[in-house]
Amino acid sequence: MTGTTPATRVVELPTLWMREHLHEALAIYGAAMGYGDSVVAGRYGYAVQHTEREGFRAVGAFAETRDGERLVGFGYGYLVAPGQWWHDQVRQALDRRTAKQWLPGAFEVCELHVLPDQQSRGLGRQLLHALLEGLDQPAALLSTPDSDTKAFRLYHADGFVDLARGYHFPGDARPFAILGARLPLTPPRRSY
Repeated sequence: MTGTTPATRVVELPTLWMREHLHEALAIYGAAMGYGDSVVAGRYGYAVQHTEREGFRAVGAFAETRDGERLVGFGYGYLVAPGQWWHDQVRQALDRRTAKQWLPGAFEVCELHVLPDQQSRGLGRQLLHALLEGLDQPAALLSTPDSDTKAFRLYHADGFVDLARGYHFPGDARPFAILGARLPLTPPRRSY
């Protein structure tokens, strides 16, 4: 434990704040995904471009520390559109009918990450729901490593369904799953 408590707040982040804190957010991305510094550094330019996309929205989870507050998780996304790298990759991965049903007008959950030492506390779920709350889009789409991870289980528990499995994005050797959920998200059922 690094002297932090569970997040005291999850809030929507202004685009300007997100741009000014991208290095901090991307450090969380690297830690959560197990990527080295060179991958994280290479992601910075793309993340800046993402903040300029139509429908961009970001959320953050903050925890109190002895020195004040720190970002411990974040998520962001935007409207998918032809010509965007992720959209075009996903279009290739999906069969024609699935692509036609899911891609038009969808919101891409581009990034959603929580520091490893802050996981398993419900922050991912809070971030996901805060990011997608109140959107007018018909669906949310995302990709996640295709393995039995906390994130994969979270997405399925919160209504995401498999659209494609075992897809390999260029530059990453791991297989990914492409998932989609109709909006609004239905809160998961609690079992007592």
